Amino acid sequence: MECRGHGYWSHALLVTLVSSAVTLLLFAFNHCSSPISIPAPSASAAAVELLRLADSMLLSPPATPIARSSQSLASNASLLDDRTVRSEGTHRQKQKNKKKKKSDGDDGTVEEELAMARAAIRRAASRRANASSVPAHGEDVPLLSTIYRNPTAFFRSYTEMERRFRVYVYEEGEPPLVHEGPCKNIYTTEGRFIEEMEITRPDSAGRRRLRTWDPARAHAFFLPFSVTNMVHFIHRPSPYDHTTFKRFVADYVDVIASKHPFWNRSAGADHFMLSCHDWGPHASRSNPNLYKNSIRALCNANTSEGFDPRKDVSIPEINLYTGHVPRQLLSPRLPGLASRPYLAFFAGGLHGPIRHLLLRHWKGRDADLPVHEYLPHGLDYYSFMLRSRFCLCPSGYEVASPRVVEAIYAECVPVIISKSYVLPFSDVLRWESFSVSVAVEDIPRLKQVLEGVSTAELSRLREGVKAVKRHFVLNQPAKRFDVFHMILHSVWLRRLNTKLE
Repeated sequence: MECRGHGYWSHALLVTLVSSAVTLLLFAFNHCSSPISIPAPSASAAAVELLRLADSMLLSPPATPIARSSQSLASNASLLDDRTVRSEGTHRQKQKNKKKKKSDGDDGTVEEELAMARAAIRRAASRRANASSVPAHGEDVPLLSTIYRNPTAFFRSYTEMERRFRVYVYEEGEPPLVHEGPCKNIYTTEGRFIEEMEITRPDSAGRRRLRTWDPARAHAFFLPFSVTNMVHFIHRPSPYDHTTFKRFVADYVDVIASKHPFWNRSAGADHFMLSCHDWGPHASRSNPNLYKNSIRALCNANTSEGFDPRKDVSIPEINLYTGHVPRQLLSPRLPGLASRPYLAFFAGGLHGPIRHLLLRHWKGRDADLPVHEYLPHGLDYYSFMLRSRFCLCPSGYEVASPRVVEAIYAECVPVIISKSYVLPFSDVLRWESFSVSVAVEDIPRLKQVLEGVSTAELSRLREGVKAVKRHFVLNQPAKRFDVFHMILHSVWLRRLNTKLE
């Protein structure tokens, strides 16, 4: 399948970031006995609470299935209880599915397979691992265990995903609004994920792909529409009018629900969409069940705008102008700390209140901390990143920033300055092991905060950045543990925590 880059830059929806206390409940690896129920901390305690929770949680087992009813869940999402939903299938269909065991390693029905995976992950999670106890698997094994909440549990979950997880991709719809997406701009993640899901060939190692053409064997269902292409091709010129593309999404879901039984049996809870456009959350509101029940994989992972980390997936925003990683960042040996004279670096437009505050306090103020609204002509953006120990990643009008991934590529420690942002893959990654988080209120004392990071701690953070880089790379074709598979793994975790009966 040819990846078509459209080179289109749409204007971001101008919204006001709402400052609020949030609890970022993540699907990481520890608790296995009961569904998670934790009171929301105060705003000042939110960051501390997040680290505590993420280090002590594992997938909660699905709750007891709810009672059967003749009413369709497609029109009554209130029947959902702790991500446990009822299947509309008859007893005859269930018996048929049980008999439909394949010779390719499947162990039973879809729900039986998920139950086996949950049990295997719980066993692994009970064995907190250090680097030496991570199961060996050639060069594919992550080498630095400290970047993971629980490396043994993560590795077991990932291998269970490879063994069992199957995704059915709906074939309805025509390009470019469906089955295609942009691959050469700030929305690259969206286009490249759709492209990879559409590929039919085996992967480079000859392993079975995660896509299945038998929906009865699928654990999850992908809705392959591109919000970015909708905005580009059918959006009305009014900057706040979402009517046209929301109508398209609503009609598309209606077609899926009318032609297939899978959406209605779960109220969309085992379905997922993916969007890196700022308006992805708005598109999901076109259907109540898509918004409330389905897994939404979004770059704009803002809890103050309805992102729910219990069921939604935060994905990284990756800006590839040419479709490839910038050549300056491809060197196998990037500069070490001794060759990085700048404390921190930022260059970017006046885009949202956080950047406004950053530029007001630091633009042109300190030679050790070069902060630019726009980089002067003749200066190279990536050269500054390669010569900086920290790279500032403030949110714009939306929470995600491509600078996070660019910093990781440059082996420059990301400094996250945001509110209400659920960081990508934080269900398994310990972001505190390879990044620094600075509160918006601390922007005036930014230099003091960063200079307070000791040399030993900075070296530890850079080792974490090097180790985690593999999880943020877009490969063609996709490779184990890369960003495509990490996105699917996050979807896999949410699906594990959703039980259909």
